[in-house]
Amino acid sequence: MRIISGKYKGKKILFPRKSITRPLRDRVKENIFNILQHSNKIQFEFKNSIVLDLFSGSGSFGLECLSRDVSKVFFFEKNLEAFSVLKKNLNALNILSENAIAINDDVSLILSNKLLDEIKPTLIFLDPPFAIKNINSIINDLKKIINRKNILVIHTNSENNIDNKELNFIEERVYGVSKIYFAKLNLT
Repeated sequence: MRIISGKYKGKKILFPRKSITRPLRDRVKENIFNILQHSNKIQFEFKNSIVLDLFSGSGSFGLECLSRDVSKVFFFEKNLEAFSVLKKNLNALNILSENAIAINDDVSLILSNKLLDEIKPTLIFLDPPFAIKNINSIINDLKKIINRKNILVIHTNSENNIDNKELNFIEERVYGVSKIYFAKLNLT
């Protein structure tokens, strides 16, 4: 797997053992970024944005964002082996610590942490293990820090359906066993 565009284009990304994480396939990742950049419904601007990469694994999504000139990515990964690979990827690309904050902790604990009160993300990538069934609970916790301008990208199993009345689903795509939702928060 490689970074597909930007200043790190072509650089290899290390991944932990297959049983630890489910890597974001290049084809799926490329489609996500094409939709973010070129969809008339979204038109996301990467430059100077702040990204939350939740359940980041090896950091493939966040690294792709850094390659496209976002100002900062907050990587959150609970698994120690995956976190170690994430740190190796950041070091291999010489990414500065002011541009990438990697936190080894449980996402649900992080979402309740005051640290997130300081983060003003513009893009949130939520890629929990396919076995996790409490995605709506995580989305509800995210509502504390997001607003209607934030883009939320959710990667889940194609059999999962997210039904959250507080989200405005802009796009939904299925790629084999993966389903990608693009959403914004509905505020009344």
